[in-house]
Amino acid sequence: MTPRRVLPENLRYLLNQWDPIGVVDEVDDEYDCLIAPLLSRLAAGGGRAEIGEFLWYELTDHFGLSDPETLGTDRLVAWWAAVGGPSR
Repeated sequence: MTPRRVLPENLRYLLNQWDPIGVVDEVDDEYDCLIAPLLSRLAAGGGRAEIGEFLWYELTDHFGLSDPETLGTDRLVAWWAAVGGPSR
């Protein structure tokens, strides 16, 4: 199991690799606002549907994308399973 202190750093890396709005080359903390809510949802047992819905809402409402691809959903859920999905 991955230590809890490393999880936000790992999640930040994944979000920056995904880079749905294409700004990571200029700003490396753009997606930090997603880290705590995602970790909270994952720790509470949120699956693909819940994580996908959250990401879609954030990408459209907060980041202003009109038709976001939530391809990052599968990767985030798989990452969570791989790190042992520590609970709160």
